[in-house]
Amino acid sequence: MSVYECSEHMDNFLRELPKCEHHVHLEGTLEPSLLFNLAKRNNITLPDHFPPTIEDCAVRYNNFADLQDFLDHYYIGMSVLIQENDFYDLAMEYFTKAHADGCLHSEVFFDPQGHVERGISIDTVVEGFNRACKKANELFGTTNKLIMCLLRHLPAESGLKTIQDAHKYYESGILHGLGLDSSEKPFPPHLFTECYQAVKDKFPDVGLTAHAGEEGDHSFVSHSLDLLKVSRIDHGVNSQHSDELLARLAANQTMLSLCPLSNVKLQVVKDVRELPIELFFNKNVPFSINSDDPAYFGGYILDNYRAVHTRFGFTGEQWSKIAMNGINGSWCDEARKQELRDQVQAVHDKYKGLI
Repeated sequence: MSVYECSEHMDNFLRELPKCEHHVHLEGTLEPSLLFNLAKRNNITLPDHFPPTIEDCAVRYNNFADLQDFLDHYYIGMSVLIQENDFYDLAMEYFTKAHADGCLHSEVFFDPQGHVERGISIDTVVEGFNRACKKANELFGTTNKLIMCLLRHLPAESGLKTIQDAHKYYESGILHGLGLDSSEKPFPPHLFTECYQAVKDKFPDVGLTAHAGEEGDHSFVSHSLDLLKVSRIDHGVNSQHSDELLARLAANQTMLSLCPLSNVKLQVVKDVRELPIELFFNKNVPFSINSDDPAYFGGYILDNYRAVHTRFGFTGEQWSKIAMNGINGSWCDEARKQELRDQVQAVHDKYKGLI
């Protein structure tokens, strides 16, 4: 049940507000319609226990028991991605939806290990996604960056090999960051210290981030900062349980990439209102609002903005600050950041006195 109404003016304001997305997995934008089309195109037979129709997928997606239950389903879905055009089509569907939601800058995750272990070349994956990034820039004027993630349920040795295989893409500037995802709690940050150090030593300007504090407690966040030397935290919800950590995040302006609807679907909380969003705002901990795996969690970035608004009722001033924090925490250059800041101010001024 909503606590705050989203008036017509507020809804238009939220739509027009320039957004940056920092936490979205391209494989998690695989809508059932595209999934079934790609399965047919590539002659893939899905397992018997996989939902056989779009409608059955919707039912399944509403009943994930936890993160691992979701991941088991997610990795089956990935099996339909075979050719470069598959990855291109997947990313273009996301960029089209994001642009319609007012998302002007996206820093998107992908999981090469989940494809390489199926016999798909990392080149096929990266080239398809990079081609989509360029096309989205051409069509929509949006800016987009690729962040390669390591799967934490695989050994660090696999991560090191993946980093080595991706060297040419870091050198050419096609890849802009390194992340860490998959099952969090059994695989703490220290297991991947060598992987992160390898990237930091070779490519010091590459952005570093990691999923932490979704399943794991607040120490997963602290250890990611201390051991992996990340400048950003993905999720970070459990940072709320350490005053010392909250003060550190605020002092260093370390951004958390929050994913409200995802947290509900994966049973982190029962409702968006239970998330510590107001606490983070009041403690000056910067955060952005993101969609995570929107094809599975029932909402893209604007849906997440609306969900947060109906639970917390932020003012236009507060929403503008959230948008500004998202811009400041992005890995685009300063000129692009200033363009986006100016657009936020313009939308804020347009709706001043109306919301």
